[in-house]
Amino acid sequence: VQLQASGGGLVQAGGSLRLSCAASGLTFSSYGMGWFRQAPGKEREFVAAIHRSGGSTYYADSVKGRFTISRDNAKNTVYLQMNSLKPEDTALYYCAASRSLSGNPNSYIYWGQGTLVTVSS
Repeated sequence: VQLQASGGGLVQAGGSLRLSCAASGLTFSSYGMGWFRQAPGKEREFVAAIHRSGGSTYYADSVKGRFTISRDNAKNTVYLQMNSLKPEDTALYYCAASRSLSGNPNSYIYWGQGTLVTVSS
């Protein structure tokens, strides 16, 4: 199983980025997908999750209203649209696959390698 995250980069505060995570080696439509992030010196934290059907989503309070998770099961890809970015959003962003819709990282079976998002003030 491979989860390949991409789309990170350097952006000014208030800007936008769209992360993508392409999955292979698994039946993508059978898995809930999530995004997590880890800033330097901090614990990994939940960002957003989406049901395997795409019909339900779940967000951390810190990103609600600014970030949108979506998926395209035909392309085996999950996305994270990030708007109104803040310096505190700076982190390494990981995608992960779970058998359920969850914000608990222990529920996730497969993890990608991460893509770095840096938001300058």
